[in-house]
This record gives sequence, structure tokens and C-alpha cells, in this order.
Amino acid sequence: MKKHHITTTLEVFENTSELTGPIQDLMRKAQQARDKAYAPYSRFNVGAAILLDNGEIVTGNNQENAAFPSGLCAERVAVFYAGAQYPGIPIRALALTVHSESKEIVTPVPPCGACRQSLVEYEVTQKSPIAIYFMGASGKVAKAASVQDLLPLVFDNSFL
Repeated sequence: MKKHHITTTLEVFENTSELTGPIQDLMRKAQQARDKAYAPYSRFNVGAAILLDNGEIVTGNNQENAAFPSGLCAERVAVFYAGAQYPGIPIRALALTVHSESKEIVTPVPPCGACRQSLVEYEVTQKSPIAIYFMGASGKVAKAASVQDLLPLVFDNSFL
């Protein structure tokens, strides 16, 4: 038997003021998208903003549905829109922020597993990393240099 040890490294910023100007703007766009989320059931609003290689910024927010599995997370709304409107344009970065109506969230909240899988599909296809910046409603911001830092054992089309 051989053991494999998997580790990941994240950068953690005290707040958005420590981010570069373009990433601060991206996070602001994610916050604006978050404020428009449709989350009447969970009251957990999520906003995402994607920076494309051509400079375009695409946003998305979570869209819930009374038939719970029918909703979509903010990250997938944004990445699917980017794929539909800007096919073949690489994604450089994604900013993600959340707000809960039931409690204050000041720790970074990463994408869920389904979103990680959807994002890694784009990362593998474009053959370049997508930086992921994530935070709560305020406070610290974490950065993963690649989706694969958050999902190290990737399932992709090479298995099909």
C-alpha cells in the first residue's frame, strides 16, 4: 500500500482592501449580484462575478425554486452564462460572496461541490487555472490559485 497526501494552499487577505484594484472591482460586482439573489427559502444570498480573458465581467446569483433541486448556485449561473455568451474565452478569476439573513458570516465561504465540479470543467478545457476569491458578507477573503486547489481529485472527460 502507498499513501498519497493531498494538501492545498490558500492565500488569506484581511479584507477586500488588500486585494488588487481589478479583484476589488470583481468582488464589488459579486456583492451587487448577491444583493439581487432570489433566495426566499434559504435566505442565504450568494453572488458571483467572473473575469474573462477579454476583460468582460459576468455575474450570477443563486436562484432558488420551491422544488429545491431545480435551483442553481450563483457560480453555475455565472459560469454557464459566460460559456453561452463568450464560448472559448478563458476565465481568469471568480469572486464569490455570501450573506445570510439568519446570521452574520465573516469567514470565507467556498463554492459547493457541484459548483467546484462545474468550474473545474472550464479550467481543464481552457488548460489554465481559474483563481477563486471567496468571502462571507464581510471580513477575510480567501484565494485559491486554481479550482483544482479546492477539488484536487478531478473527474474530467479523460475518464469518459
